[in-house]
Amino acid sequence: MPVRRAIQENDGIYSITITCARWIRLFEITDGYDVVYHWFDYLKSQEHYIIGYVIMPNHLHAVIGFKNTKKSVNSIIGNGKRFMAYELVKKLRHQGNELLLEKLNSLVNETDRRRAKQHEVFEPSFDWKECLDSDFIEQKLNYFHNNPLQEHWKLADNPEDYKHSSAKFYMHGEQGIYPVINYGELEDIDLTGKLDE
Repeated sequence: MPVRRAIQENDGIYSITITCARWIRLFEITDGYDVVYHWFDYLKSQEHYIIGYVIMPNHLHAVIGFKNTKKSVNSIIGNGKRFMAYELVKKLRHQGNELLLEKLNSLVNETDRRRAKQHEVFEPSFDWKECLDSDFIEQKLNYFHNNPLQEHWKLADNPEDYKHSSAKFYMHGEQGIYPVINYGELEDIDLTGKLDE
């Protein structure tokens, strides 16, 4: 269930889940996985760290290290969702997928519609958990990396075979499509002061 309370800290390591509106497979339909990678690039340019991820057909899991940000983590994620939404809508327009664009338009609530919002691409809130120690990070990464293997997905036979994931890096030391940093390398970087040594 999405968490609606604000993240109080401006830095730290967080497990984040962003879900497409009504669980529609928007990343798959638009082949929009690159949209997430571009958002990751932006986060890196702001000196944040992509620790691990999996991009499923209709949702995204990531462990992100936010460092010395002047913006709240909520604001950073909200801006990221807006950027990704805009890019996914652009891809749907390019495909000529008017039916799905109309569906996303119908999901916009009246308050947002008055603010000129045209499409509801993601669920309004997102799930997050602060990662206070390496055991919790490992637990989250294992869950994320095994997500494509679940019975209702069957996207890969092994975690490292699913290409939109950091599993290959954590299992074999080989970077996948998007390079990540091992959370163990962040011990010298004081993100929260809480990560165990």
